[in-house]
Amino acid sequence: MEARRFKAARRFARGESQAAVARALGVTAVAAHRWFQSWHAKGKAGLKAAGRLGRKPRLAAEQLAQLDATLRQGPLTQGFATDLWTLPRIATVLERLTGVRHHPAHVWRLLQKLNWSLQRPARQARERDERAIRRWVRHRWPPVKKTPAVGAPGLSSRTRAGSRSSQSSAARGHPGARPRS
Repeated sequence: MEARRFKAARRFARGESQAAVARALGVTAVAAHRWFQSWHAKGKAGLKAAGRLGRKPRLAAEQLAQLDATLRQGPLTQGFATDLWTLPRIATVLERLTGVRHHPAHVWRLLQKLNWSLQRPARQARERDERAIRRWVRHRWPPVKKTPAVGAPGLSSRTRAGSRSSQSSAARGHPGARPRS
């Protein structure tokens, strides 16, 4: 966008009209007029880009690289009891390293910039008995998962084909029902 405005400035300097510049650069006449006014008042500096929008980052690229290197060493090297990074722990390490305090919920954005991914440990009960689970799945689950036959009495579900409530009330001879036309 800035390059296009600079092209417009060169054309204005050559004496081209605002309408000709707008046609040549494929912009509206209003945009060309605004550019002309800025160029006329401030020169080429008036057409420079506004710069970065929003708040400046609180951490420099070097600080992010330092955080990344520290995290790769692991939580145990930072004095934590387990070998698991959590967002509050990372926020603590970040504050120690840089002096910049981030809420743990916002630390995740920094980790995404560093190409870290969310990984949750598989949680299983210590009492888990894999053999008993396999045996249950093999022997007990098949009878449990079987559903009643279509014509047999059972649950009344509008979503199950063949269930009593899915048949129209007119087909069952309901006194207040009218056939659909």
